[in-house]
Amino acid sequence: MASGFSDAESSTLTSVLDEIIPPSRDGKLPGAGELGLVDYIADAVEKSPDLKPAILEGLSTLQDLSGGRSSDGFSALSKNEKAELLKELATTSPAFLPGLTYQTYLGYYQHPRVLEGLGIPGRPPHPKGYELEVGDLGLLDPVRARPKRYREC
Repeated sequence: MASGFSDAESSTLTSVLDEIIPPSRDGKLPGAGELGLVDYIADAVEKSPDLKPAILEGLSTLQDLSGGRSSDGFSALSKNEKAELLKELATTSPAFLPGLTYQTYLGYYQHPRVLEGLGIPGRPPHPKGYELEVGDLGLLDPVRARPKRYREC
């Protein structure tokens, strides 16, 4: 329970994360559950008082729903059964999936393995920066021609 979730909750959450962002078919990008984002989600849940009850209630409901189909829980279900339960959960616990999906995307697209899989160096942009394409700065001329919308002090 190092992540702040019980073992059963962690297992369920790992499977849900892989349903939100599954591994790519070509193997370049891992699934969100495979990356170990449970700790990232646990940290986000602890920092957000609005998110915590929705995630914990959603996981509990999902465990209850999946218990009727498999004694091994949500992670033992088929892909279709998982999708069906998540769809059902979206109606009974509407705050669960949007909050979890948002946090999943935040953690996933910051992870070095994902960045490297996307062809982006897995490092912070500062101090080396990133190469930017040279654009047509003339596109800003209409904006520059507008009058000022503020007062100078």
